[in-house]
Amino acid sequence: MAQLPCGARIGLLVAAIVFVVVQMRLFAAEQRYALRATSAVESEEDCQKELRKLGDKLLSQQTTLVYLEGEKGRLEKENGKLATVLEDLQSNAQVQKLSGNLKQGQVAAVVIMTCNRPEYLERTLKSVIKYHKDVAERFPLFVSQDGTDEYVMETARGYSEVNYLQHLDDNPPKTKNPGELIAYYKIASHYKWALTQLFNKRGFRRVIILEDDMEIAPDFFSYFEATASLLDTDKTLLAVSSWNDNGQDRFVSDPEELYRSDFFPGLGWMLTKSTWEELAPKWPDAYWDDWLRLNETRKGRQFIRPEVCRTYNFGEHGSSLGQFYEQYLKPIRLNNVNVDWKSKDLTFMEERQYNQDFSELVAKAKLVLASEALREADFGEGDIRVYYDFLTEFKTLAKLFGIFDDTKDSVPRTAYKGVVVFRWKGTKRIFLTNFMEPLDSIRKDM
Repeated sequence: MAQLPCGARIGLLVAAIVFVVVQMRLFAAEQRYALRATSAVESEEDCQKELRKLGDKLLSQQTTLVYLEGEKGRLEKENGKLATVLEDLQSNAQVQKLSGNLKQGQVAAVVIMTCNRPEYLERTLKSVIKYHKDVAERFPLFVSQDGTDEYVMETARGYSEVNYLQHLDDNPPKTKNPGELIAYYKIASHYKWALTQLFNKRGFRRVIILEDDMEIAPDFFSYFEATASLLDTDKTLLAVSSWNDNGQDRFVSDPEELYRSDFFPGLGWMLTKSTWEELAPKWPDAYWDDWLRLNETRKGRQFIRPEVCRTYNFGEHGSSLGQFYEQYLKPIRLNNVNVDWKSKDLTFMEERQYNQDFSELVAKAKLVLASEALREADFGEGDIRVYYDFLTEFKTLAKLFGIFDDTKDSVPRTAYKGVVVFRWKGTKRIFLTNFMEPLDSIRKDM
């Protein structure tokens, strides 16, 4: 066998050496890459561990945050309660003084019910205090706040004349039916609490209830002072109100005229402790004002109301969502005549005398057909009387003249014994009279 030339053998040797070197370098590179991959996997695992640790910490912090927020809410409630207790303690001497003055000419506590409308409350307080300073001892003034709105609290406590109350509901009410507003339940709960505070805890004999969207007339306090004794002695009365649902400017005339009504007017009203003791155990969970309009609640009793309102409701925005505001509330005439009610003998408002006078007044009015009512009202002379047979016919007449056509438990707003009375073009009276409740029925109640 022929031997390779020396040069060829050297070339093969060199090639072999190069191959071995290349293989060794490739092996070394693979080792480096393997080490790097292992390191990368370990680093990823470390990152995953760190991420899990961070996630656990974040979850723990979120849990702590939720707990702290809950504690914050609880502490705010506790602070509110403590603030109320402190307020009560600070005013204890004043409360004792107020209680001691019950036999020294005190008429009634006045409470303004409020929640979360500081601007409205400010306007109401300015109106009330304008006429309150001269009668402060006879009409102790309170603001009762439902909830913790700090601006409302600051507004109420910004007036030295105000005794501050705060209602914090540990068990918030719940609606009973789908679609109901929870606000009506909260309002009913707040009213019950506030009236219990004033009647049962502080011993007042009478309370006047206002809301935080009302202005008052100059003779507001005089009006309630004059009617207080009547409310005490006439057991056919449930409350005295400063409001007339048909008190729009074009339907009123005489600022000294008073009426009895089977329909609870609300919007600035006074009741007695004895009446509250009857109502409190049955107080409804919601819609307290409509509950007071039920015949079952009234039990045949009535309310005194003025012809010209002694309160003006400016609350376009509230729980009732502005219901009726533009048509019925905004045009209300607030009395601007300072009537001297102290000089008035109001015994004519007692049921027996009132029924006699009222039935005679209605009987004297000219009886006209419903189809001729508006023409006679516009062009005839003197008062007129129009019969309606059913509530549907009443609603038609009410819409014809522009008064409230609303009814509750078959009683039209402002009605007394089925008679709704309002002024027309000055001093003329229009009597819408229920044919099913003839005037004789009024006289029989005498």
